[in-house]
Amino acid sequence: MSDYRIHGATGEWEVVIGLEVHAQVTSEAKLFSGAATAFGAEPNTQVSLIDAAMPGMLPVPNVECIRQAVRTGMAIDAKINAWSRFDRKNYFYADLPQGYQISQLFHPLVGEGEISVDLEDGTTKTIGIERIHVEQDAGKLMHDQHPDHSYVDLNRSGVALMEIVSKADMRSPEEAGAYVRKLRSILRYVGSCDGNMEQGSMRADVNVSVRRPGAPFGTRTETKNVNSVRFIMAVVEHEARRQVDLIEEGGTVAQETRLYDPDRGETRSLRSKEDAHDYRYFPDPDLLPLELSEDFLAECRASLPELPDAKRARYENQLGLSAYNAAVLTAEVETARWFEALLAELGEDQAQRASNWVISDLFGALNKLGKGIEDSPVSPSDAAQLLQLVADGTLSGTLAKQVFEIMLETGDAPDRIVEERGLRQTSDTGAIEAVIAEVLAANQDKVAEYRGGKDKLFGFFVGQTMKAMAGKANPQVVNELLKKALG
Repeated sequence: MSDYRIHGATGEWEVVIGLEVHAQVTSEAKLFSGAATAFGAEPNTQVSLIDAAMPGMLPVPNVECIRQAVRTGMAIDAKINAWSRFDRKNYFYADLPQGYQISQLFHPLVGEGEISVDLEDGTTKTIGIERIHVEQDAGKLMHDQHPDHSYVDLNRSGVALMEIVSKADMRSPEEAGAYVRKLRSILRYVGSCDGNMEQGSMRADVNVSVRRPGAPFGTRTETKNVNSVRFIMAVVEHEARRQVDLIEEGGTVAQETRLYDPDRGETRSLRSKEDAHDYRYFPDPDLLPLELSEDFLAECRASLPELPDAKRARYENQLGLSAYNAAVLTAEVETARWFEALLAELGEDQAQRASNWVISDLFGALNKLGKGIEDSPVSPSDAAQLLQLVADGTLSGTLAKQVFEIMLETGDAPDRIVEERGLRQTSDTGAIEAVIAEVLAANQDKVAEYRGGKDKLFGFFVGQTMKAMAGKANPQVVNELLKKALG
């Protein structure tokens, strides 16, 4: 467990963190209407009469959105409530045409669950989930389109959100970051949210309070709509330090909503928020309670993929991968899919070799190109072919690196590159012996030194031979023939 403390003028303080993550549900249509949900559409082109709150329009739940939320709950071992209900949360906001949000306060779709996260010190921590409820998103106000007016874009209005509410179990910025990364990974595996924080399809409200270690919880602040893991960690750090300084100077922390300014790296007050704030919740009269059948729940459970923790255990136990390799390859679903497509071509007995190549060679190349594995110029089948050419002796390790560079540039298959550029490794003993003879003749002084006991010179002769053969000689054959010639 990460032992994170704020050191104040009057002693040590502990930070207490809870997160409310809003994850946009992956679906073609909105929660209560048939309007499209594609990101980046022209403003107000994906708005139905229901989203615009025209009189007499009645919401109808989108089964796919409910299904995705249930599958998410199952993926975190949460209690699924077969009976749940929608409530109206009443507040006026310019981008909420109805004047209320349809949400689930009293009877959420998903109850308590938990997520295990791995920390940098090698420990694992379990963080509780309070609930997941389904609600509709609001639209978006745009203040930079006109000098005197604010414009509203209702494309997002009515889009389905899962609000995933954690317990106040986190005690450091690192734990908060690890939790969001793990949650995003699970959502992507399940396919219920794309986890794209830059586009706003996953964002977090960060609740932070401070206390003396072991004392009761302090007053918390809520920093709204934080849209990156780095910023979430920065909010925790800044807000904890701000609260400690405030208390130590004799002030009190106000329960309020705050905003994070990434340019200045600080939070600022938005509005006060009392627990007694009355949204006048009541059951939505236009919607019947949700009652989930056993068949529906069974179908949801059967549709779940192998999740990251189970996959990681299988990679270690069945494929024999190191804990590190297994963790890296299962952290993101795209990486796991790519690796499994590679293994399907190579065979599971090659898992160790393939995992090392993916983590060092492929990741190294993609980092340089600034690409993710889903945009890799090299396909799993071409990568498998490259590794097989090394295994069968067609390519040496050095030649394979050359071929890989060309694959990244051109997208060509390795066998084609080998043929067209004459990069095949030679194991022709006659050709190699002839080159060795030339190398030894040109370095008689070093041959004498080697035979006089300077064994380290052997590497020099290997290097000279490989250089003379443009890296195309089989290193194993070179070693054997050199030993013979020098003996």
